[in-house]
Amino acid sequence: MRRRAFLTRSAPGHIIESVKNRPFGGERKPVKAGNNMELKEAVAKLKETQRVMHAYNHAMGVMYYDIETAAPKNAIEGFSNTMATLSEITYKLSVNEENFALLDYLSEHAGELDEITRREVEEAQKGLRLLRNIPIEEYVEYQRVQSEASAVWHEAKVNNDYAMFEPHLKKLVEFTIRFAKYAAPEKDPYDYWLNEFEEGFTQDVLDKYFARIKEALVPLIHRISEKQQPDDSFIYKFYPVEKQRELSEKLMEMMGIDRACCAIGETEHPFTTGFNKRDLRITTHYYENALTYSMYSVIHEGGHATYEMGNCDELMDSPLSGGASCGMHESQSRFYENIIGRSRAFCGLVLPVIKEIFPEQLEGVDEEKFYRAVNKAEPSLVRTEADELTYSLHVLIRYEIEKKLMHGELDTKDLPAEWNRLYKEYLGVDVPSDKEGCLQDSHWSGGSFGYFPSYSLGSAYGAQILRAMQKELDVEKLVAEGNIPAVTDWLREHIHKYGQIKKPAELIRICCGEDFDPEYYISYLTEKFGRLYGLED
Repeated sequence: MRRRAFLTRSAPGHIIESVKNRPFGGERKPVKAGNNMELKEAVAKLKETQRVMHAYNHAMGVMYYDIETAAPKNAIEGFSNTMATLSEITYKLSVNEENFALLDYLSEHAGELDEITRREVEEAQKGLRLLRNIPIEEYVEYQRVQSEASAVWHEAKVNNDYAMFEPHLKKLVEFTIRFAKYAAPEKDPYDYWLNEFEEGFTQDVLDKYFARIKEALVPLIHRISEKQQPDDSFIYKFYPVEKQRELSEKLMEMMGIDRACCAIGETEHPFTTGFNKRDLRITTHYYENALTYSMYSVIHEGGHATYEMGNCDELMDSPLSGGASCGMHESQSRFYENIIGRSRAFCGLVLPVIKEIFPEQLEGVDEEKFYRAVNKAEPSLVRTEADELTYSLHVLIRYEIEKKLMHGELDTKDLPAEWNRLYKEYLGVDVPSDKEGCLQDSHWSGGSFGYFPSYSLGSAYGAQILRAMQKELDVEKLVAEGNIPAVTDWLREHIHKYGQIKKPAELIRICCGEDFDPEYYISYLTEKFGRLYGLED
């Protein structure tokens, strides 16, 4: 999961700070329409205010990373108060008439701006469409509610106590709906947030997408359920955490991640956050009786970090740094996790490394056995542990629930029952506890309603990107040789370097020479799992 501040694409880091209240010296001058010199002056003000907003966002991001990974339990009250105060400051720096005038002026002269500056203005305007309509008291209160909700979620999950979390979730749902109506009263609230996470996607588009996914994959899942499953018992032996930390370092080295630019921490629900291309933070969670949980978590989050480290230097500290969208970010993390990390080539490459660290646990496990075990396909309870084939059904369940929450068709008190019903209907599994059910993900505690579809879309983007990459590279051979950086170089040239300069639809066309097509995803899964389970055509 790629963590961003609240409002995602409209987060403070993507908003222009006001000139009026800027905390730096110099006499304030009005922005005027006119000659080229005045345009240059306006651009200079834009860049300077972005620099200051980046500093605030950087500080808030470091605080968030600390509260999630290192801070003591009782630090939450102070953290919440500080975040609320800083959020109030960034709100005031962004939402004022002079800032609106600056952005309006630059928008009017968009044709005279370079591509990066033009996109910075577009993103700033997009963010302010929401913020300029939220009363400051509500914005500050939301920050407090969100911080508290995140802390309560951690405790509720550990204690399997949904009732503890439910009142906080209810407040977040109410805020989310209300804020969407502030920003775009003419739109369905859920459509508004879906578009914020993945531009161009609405419920109508996603309903058709998921209908096609169900149509193609559910029969395949049923056919596989009748086949003998591979032995994966060795994955659940005892694997000391300290040794798993050693494996994490090896995995990051194999991926070509520059450790001088990327740190790794530990948290309840793994995520990645970044402040610039030279300061990325990934996290993982270790289970002593589940080797591959952290292993693939590190590869997944390492994919997020690799994306941002590949941004071109011109985007350093720019609001356009990072990824084009949540779906595009997930395409890269899931590309490394699944398309590379669960490939036969990578299994052959990584198994000797793992056996060197855990020789007793993996005695008698060969490449074929390991490959089949990490690709075992069967319905399960936990999304982050789901196989590639059933994964999108986990996402679909969350999508269905979010739609109902956003439309007032589901009360938060009834969420666990609806969750359990859908898991039984779509995946045929009984949910034994809320810890393994509706409390398993951190996203809702952070207010990220509309994020989940990005995971499935990211997987589909990745399959299409792979097909395009294979026209130029022998991907399997490169991975088998340990040359994963060569794959990264291709992704950097076609995706990573652009940051948010290009929109996701543009990037797919740059990579693939055509528009997004989910049939590549369906073909990828059908071919891979058909071979794994020996299915006839």
